[in-house]
Amino acid sequence: MAKLRISIVEYLNTAPLVWGFTNGPLAGRYDLSFTLPSQCAEALRRNEADIAIIPAIEYQRIENLVVLPGMAVAAKNPVRSILVLAKKPIEMAKRIALDTSSRSSAALVRILAAEKWGIDPEFVDAAPDASQMLETADAALVIGDPALRISVKMDQLAGKAPSGKSCCQGDPKDMPVPGYDSIFTYDVAYEWQELTGKPCVLAIWAGRREAITPEVIADFQASKEFGLARIAEIADGAEEELDLPEKDLEKYLTDNIDFSLDAENLEGLELYYKKAAALGLIPNAKPLELADAANLRESRAGAAR
Repeated sequence: MAKLRISIVEYLNTAPLVWGFTNGPLAGRYDLSFTLPSQCAEALRRNEADIAIIPAIEYQRIENLVVLPGMAVAAKNPVRSILVLAKKPIEMAKRIALDTSSRSSAALVRILAAEKWGIDPEFVDAAPDASQMLETADAALVIGDPALRISVKMDQLAGKAPSGKSCCQGDPKDMPVPGYDSIFTYDVAYEWQELTGKPCVLAIWAGRREAITPEVIADFQASKEFGLARIAEIADGAEEELDLPEKDLEKYLTDNIDFSLDAENLEGLELYYKKAAALGLIPNAKPLELADAANLRESRAGAAR
C-alpha cells in the first residue's frame, strides 16, 4: 500500500509539528517532501500531495479539503518571522514588494494596508531578497527563516527584547538589511493583533477528505506532541544550519509560535477569512471544516456494513 504523501514547509516554525515524522517513532510511515509555503499549497492543488501544511488563506482556494484539528502555525504575540521592512514609516509607502514564498502573509499585509495603515500602495511580487526588494519598493514583506534572522539582528542592535515595530540606524554594512542605514520594521502578527485583538493563524494542516482517517489524525497529533516535548533539541539542531544562537531559536519556538488551533485561534482565522473576502482576496469565505476522528470512524464503519 502506497504511503500518504505529506508536503511540509521547510522553515523552522513547522519543525515541532513534524518532529515525530522526521526524528521520532513515526519516521518512515509517510512520504515526506519539504518546500516553501506557497509550493505546499500547489502540491495539494495538483494532487501531488495528500496532506500539506498550507498557508491559511489557501484553504479558501482549494476544493475538497478538511483541516486536521488542534494543530497550526499561529501567533498570539509578535511572531518575529513575518516582517514588513520599510525605508520610511509604513504610512508613507506607495509600493510594497511581497515575498513570493508567502500567501497568507501577503493577504495579511493587504488587509493591514487597507484597515490599519490607511494606504493604497502598489503591490508587486518579488523573490525573497530584502535588499533587492527595497531597491524598487518602499517596503518589503519577508517571511520565514530569513525574516527571523533579521529579527535577531534587530534585537542585537537595539539591545532589548523585540517589540511589534521598531526602527534601527547604523553603519549600512552592519544593518539587518545590508546597504541601508535606517530600517523600519513591522511585525505582521503584532500589527494584526493591534488591529483585531485576535491571534494570527498563518498555516494549517489540510488534506483531501479521502486521505484523512482517525489513524492519520492520531499520528499527526502524536508527531506534534513529540516535537513540543523536544523544543530544546530542535533549536540545538537548527543553530548551525540557520547560523543563529540556540537560545534565540528556542525562545522563538516557545514564545512566538503557537502550535495550537484552539478556540481563540479559530476566531482569529475566521475573522481573517472575513476580512480577506471583503477585500476580494478570496471568494465568500467558506466555513472551516475540521476533520473529526469520531465522525470519521463512525462513517467508515457505516460504509463497511
